[in-house]
Parts: sequence; structure tokens; C-alpha cells
Amino acid sequence: MTTRPTEPTAPSIEEIEEQERRLTLPRFTHEDAWALGCLLVELARERRAPVAIDIRRGGQQLFHAALPGSSPDNDAWIDRKRRVVERYGCSSYLVGSRFRAKGTTFDDSSRLDPDRYAAHGGAFPIGVEGVGVIGTVTVSGLPQVADHALVVEALERFSAS
Repeated sequence: MTTRPTEPTAPSIEEIEEQERRLTLPRFTHEDAWALGCLLVELARERRAPVAIDIRRGGQQLFHAALPGSSPDNDAWIDRKRRVVERYGCSSYLVGSRFRAKGTTFDDSSRLDPDRYAAHGGAFPIGVEGVGVIGTVTVSGLPQVADHALVVEALERFSAS
């Protein structure tokens, strides 16, 4: 009998806010982007996750990988989720959760084009101590809670190294 990994539990708004505070980094260089991206690829391969991974600092893409099973649709989702982080300064999952907590949805209430913005889990701000949000790390290809959890796990491991 094959066991499947359990789906991560959806974090609360408070838990996501705490993740963002805790995962602020002392710096973030091109080499850091490479290391974080390679770590995400390693974690995704271990799970046979059909994801695309994107890391940006400012307007520059520093890392991109598309694993088997991913598609061009995942790149479109990456762009939409990344734009939410860039606009709101917090994770795409947190933005969506805040709208849901108000009894609405991002698509219904944000007044932003849903073809350009998606408040679904998987895009996370890269914050630098004393500077603020300088970039994004995004995963697309899994259910939104799992996309978010994969990014958080990678950032936790990366920040501990």
C-alpha cells in the first residue's frame, strides 16, 4: 500500500504574519537566490511535485525552474501571484486569507484584474532586515496551501543554514 504525503493544514492569518516576520533575511544576493532555488528544486523532486519555481529581486528574475509535470500555465500563475506580493508587500496566501476573513474573495473585492493578479498561495515576499521587501519567491503547481507550505519550508531551511 502506497501512502501519500498528507496535505498541509491551512495556516491562520496570524500564523502567516508570523512566518513573514520570522523569515526576514539578513541579506539576499544572487548566490542566495541560486541556493534557495536549488533547495526548492530538491524538495520538489523528493516529492515528485510538478511545480515551476521563480525567484526575483526587484524586476530581475534570478532563478527559474520548471519540473516535470509543470506547464506554461504554472508560469502564468507565478506572474499573477507575484504581482499580488509586489502590490501588497505580503504573501499571496495572506492577501487571499484576509479577503476570505472579511467574507469575500480577492477576485470579487480587490478591483484588480484577475487575469493579472491571483491571491492564491505560493508567492512569498523576500524581506531583508532593515530594508523591507526586495523580491519574491514563488511556486506554482500544487494546491495553494501546499505551494505556500513548500516555499515556507524552503525559506526555513535556507534561513537556518
